Amino acid sequence: MRALRRWLILAEIAALPPVPRLLVLTQLAFNVGFYLVLPFLADHLADDLGMTAAVVGLVLGLRAFSQQGLFLIGGLLADRFGARPVVLAGCAVRILGFLVLGFAGTLPGVLAGAFLTGIAAALFSPAVESALASEGGRPQPDGRVPRREWFAMFAAAGEVGAVAGPLLGVLLLGVGFRAACLAAAVVFTLILLMHARLLPRAPGAHAADGLRDGLREVAGNRRFLAFTAANSACLLAYHQMYLALPLELSRVGAAGALGWLFALASVQVVLGQVPMTRLAGTVLGVRGSLAGGFAVTAAAFAVVAAAAPGARTVGPAVALVVLLTFGQMLITPVANDVAARLAGERRLGTYFGVLSAAGGVAVLLGSAATGRLFDLLPADGATAAVPWLALALVPAAAAAAMWRLTATTPTDQTLPSGTKGHP
Repeated sequence: MRALRRWLILAEIAALPPVPRLLVLTQLAFNVGFYLVLPFLADHLADDLGMTAAVVGLVLGLRAFSQQGLFLIGGLLADRFGARPVVLAGCAVRILGFLVLGFAGTLPGVLAGAFLTGIAAALFSPAVESALASEGGRPQPDGRVPRREWFAMFAAAGEVGAVAGPLLGVLLLGVGFRAACLAAAVVFTLILLMHARLLPRAPGAHAADGLRDGLREVAGNRRFLAFTAANSACLLAYHQMYLALPLELSRVGAAGALGWLFALASVQVVLGQVPMTRLAGTVLGVRGSLAGGFAVTAAAFAVVAAAAPGARTVGPAVALVVLLTFGQMLITPVANDVAARLAGERRLGTYFGVLSAAGGVAVLLGSAATGRLFDLLPADGATAAVPWLALALVPAAAAAAMWRLTATTPTDQTLPSGTKGHP
């Protein structure tokens, strides 16, 4: 029975110490509130407000940019003032953003709401991630759960929220988009109150330093910057679920399968993330998990490249989703743990902010280049494989880079619990 419990995500989360448990459940609640609204925003803008596709794209792009592009700011603030005030401020801004979106009837109002919801995530996400990493770097009793497994639970809990949110949103849309926004605002109000009560008051670890000091330290950590550059291929690859996957499904006449494939990816993460991370830690180790994860990611694109010139089945797209998600499951928890170790367990807000911002830049530039390739080359024939081969080369290069970069990276085996490792 005890062995079975360790394979159940809710039992795993319940067994965590109080603060990590709060932070993991925070990710679940964040995604419930967020996905109550986001999947239905484009339809609301087009159908209810009569906005053009170009305007809808502008709104969605502004929201994504204000979130991913400003992660570094949230990380710097968390290092300076501590996680608690930054998380509370982010929740307050997200509440305001949803209220503005719910009541906005013009483009300026919609843009303001979208911008506020993005800024909110830029505040609380790096604060929560750095707080979880910091808790995992503290001295722990014997038999502690490795930090990479905390991040695995964090990812799985977020996926549960990403599935539950849209389901609740569908129920509320019968009342109207405004009802969904109000419900999301209520969710974030509850999150704010919960964190105001339960998240420990702790001063920022670098309250006496200027914001530039953190940036200078990160800029001087060349191993971390190299690791960040390689790891940015992870977010770029996963973003192809939103860009390249729909194009492939349209090519084979199976556009309606997109929702089912997203559901498949969610089931993989919810059921398999924690046991996968535990098994990989035992069998592959840090180096094998990162290099192997990127190799699997490269294989996901290579499968479609091999089939692209003539196949008319949904099989390659299914393989893409399964392998891509599997690669992410290997990479993400371990990468977050390694990032904290390469940071020397200090200025984690700034370091995690840089890690996320680099991924955002990679997605922006890489997806633009990939989209251009898909536009220029025909969907059928020998050249149809070129965009997929280009996508495969990026994680393949990252796999090689990770194999080299993590050859001497401190791990759970080389660091005693709570010891600070400096690259």
